[in-house]
Amino acid sequence: MTAPRIDLHTHSTASDGTLRPADLVRAGAAAGLAVMAITDHDTTAGWAEAAQARPDGLTLIRGAEISCWWRGEAAGIGLHLLAYLIDPADAALTGELTRVRADRERRGEAIVDLLRADGIDVSWSEVMEYAAGGSVGRPHIAAALIRAGLVTTTSEAFGPQWLGRRYRLPKADIDVFTAVRLVRAAGGVPVLAHPRATRRGRIVPDSLIGELAGAGLFGLEADHEDHSPDERAYVRRLADRLGLVVTGSSDFHGTHKTVRLGAFTTAPETLDKIVASASGVPPL
Repeated sequence: MTAPRIDLHTHSTASDGTLRPADLVRAGAAAGLAVMAITDHDTTAGWAEAAQARPDGLTLIRGAEISCWWRGEAAGIGLHLLAYLIDPADAALTGELTRVRADRERRGEAIVDLLRADGIDVSWSEVMEYAAGGSVGRPHIAAALIRAGLVTTTSEAFGPQWLGRRYRLPKADIDVFTAVRLVRAAGGVPVLAHPRATRRGRIVPDSLIGELAGAGLFGLEADHEDHSPDERAYVRRLADRLGLVVTGSSDFHGTHKTVRLGAFTTAPETLDKIVASASGVPPL
């Protein structure tokens, strides 16, 4: 018997994806998924639409991808925490996510100001139009750069000449230990996203992941497009050593990325453990 296909990391227009939440869940069903998670950056705004449009036969895991920061090194390292089945009414977590989204908007407008100061034809109103009411992110600025003919892809826009370094500004993200604590207090299950993705830049040390496991981290995302086969194997060994579950997912963003829904999947027994550990909201 074929195992159900489970994708636990996808994005909609509620953050930086290109499909509306309703279209995202329909696309998930069309891709043959039995279970999918909606995990927009720092927001649960897409949950209601996704739930209302959920096709029969598709189980929806509601979650978010939280922007975090570890200050254990001089420059600090950014990382992402997948938070599954959190209570969206939890005041402490909601307050922090609201703060992060507000800072994301401030940062985006400041980046546009830097671009315009260099004579680059982009505007904040255009970026906000690409965001379509969702959480503003660098992919929306990338869309403006593509429209202006300065780059051809989102990946190119994220390169060092553009948003990757020259026009990159710091974010006021949540301390990662605080984020793990807040997710747990909101009845959610925290899983560290793409922890070994060296192609994205600097990664946190294994010792930190061990400390996070002691603080309540539940799992590591091993099977991801930004992990090489060796990195996936490394994450699995690390998770086994620390007693953490291992997940796999597409990190689907629509046309912002080439990866397909269900490109990487999670084992059913892992999903069962996540659901059993959650008390915020149930799967739908």
